[in-house]
Amino acid sequence: MRGSGLILLLIAGRGVLSAQEVYTLGMCRDTALKYNHAVLVAAGEEARARHESRAYFSRFLPEVSASGGYLYTTARLDRRLEEAYLPLYLPDPATGQLRPDVMLRPDGQPVIGADGNPVFNRYAYFPGLDARLRPNNTCFAGVSVEQPLFAGGKIVAAYKMSRVGRDIAALNARRARAEVIVATDEAYWLHVKALETKTVALAFARVAGELLRDVRDAVETGMRTRNDLLKVQVQANRAALQLQKAENAIRLSRLNLCRVMGLPLTTHLEVARELDEEARPLLPAGAAIRPEYTLLEKQVELKGEAVRLARADFLPRVGVSVTYGYARGPEFNGAPLVDKASFSALLSVKIPIFHWGEGVNKARAARNEKQVMAWQRDEWAGKMELEKQQALAALEESRVEERVNALALEQAEENMKVARDRHEVGMETLAGYLEAQTLWQEAALALLESRVARCLNETYYLKATGAL
Repeated sequence: MRGSGLILLLIAGRGVLSAQEVYTLGMCRDTALKYNHAVLVAAGEEARARHESRAYFSRFLPEVSASGGYLYTTARLDRRLEEAYLPLYLPDPATGQLRPDVMLRPDGQPVIGADGNPVFNRYAYFPGLDARLRPNNTCFAGVSVEQPLFAGGKIVAAYKMSRVGRDIAALNARRARAEVIVATDEAYWLHVKALETKTVALAFARVAGELLRDVRDAVETGMRTRNDLLKVQVQANRAALQLQKAENAIRLSRLNLCRVMGLPLTTHLEVARELDEEARPLLPAGAAIRPEYTLLEKQVELKGEAVRLARADFLPRVGVSVTYGYARGPEFNGAPLVDKASFSALLSVKIPIFHWGEGVNKARAARNEKQVMAWQRDEWAGKMELEKQQALAALEESRVEERVNALALEQAEENMKVARDRHEVGMETLAGYLEAQTLWQEAALALLESRVARCLNETYYLKATGAL
């Protein structure tokens, strides 16, 4: 690590990297953004909202449809209209109306026949008729075009809501990407921390092992007591236990990193250890806007369109439709009654008159929802600002802590070096040397912890400011 002699031990403990690709933090992020299920789901929702918005836009355009039908039936109508004499009616020159041509008596009253009905001057003879109606083989086909002219603003409001929904889906995708980046950074730095912890454990075990060999040789020559050997053996056992814990942490953190990146858990990852990077500069205030805040703004806008949509259900509706079609049948006495194409146009108007206040109450309820959402937006805006300030404070504290722990490690290294030299010439007790080793290990782990915390706090701060 920079500025301390521990870097030599860490490099020595790492060995030679395998020939496979080494994943940097940026590569891990790119892989996670490509394969993580949360990102894929958010991208799918964004695509769904985009297609849904296009579907709502199509409601502005005329709808063209074709229809047709064919009737097959064994039903028929056969009737015989008997012959008869039909009375005649003549037009009245004065009024233009038809009047019965009845026979009149000298007093001007109609002559009544034996059947009780008036007797006409002239009758028309109807010879009778055989009527045969066949509805079978009746068919029709046509094309119609329908266009809404005014729907109370419902189509416009629905389309605007779909556009807001599309923007919300895009913001959710952006938020999902930011959350995946945070999860990837956490998994990456947890894995790096486990690797570096193993390096520290190896260095500590190596120092404890060398001391154990020296003390064991000294016990054999009678220069050390059995109790001294046991003390060093305890130190070596503790180092072995910490090494085993580090191995388990490496395995589990690797599995977690593979999961976040969307890779099979059996994938063997080799990651670059970027703890020596310089701290990233802080963003200026107001440099970015969090997608969560924009989401709240869009929710308020969505509720505003819902007010218009609720009001549109109780406004007049006007539409026009045009149809061109062909019809044939049924047959009457062997000839079709209809056998031609026709054109028709229909203008429809629907005006709601009275619904017992349903429309007013629905509009008021929608306006109340919009106001509640606006209040929630303002509340969350304050919380997000507080979260940003907390993330900034945590980042600044972790940077200070990192510098303090780096200085403490330098002092612990120097202390262990002096204790080792003094112990070799008999001027330091075994207990003092063991304590110096323990202090060095604790300082190394504390510096590792603070550097990982600083890297994570940088990510948390970027997320809190909306920069991810």
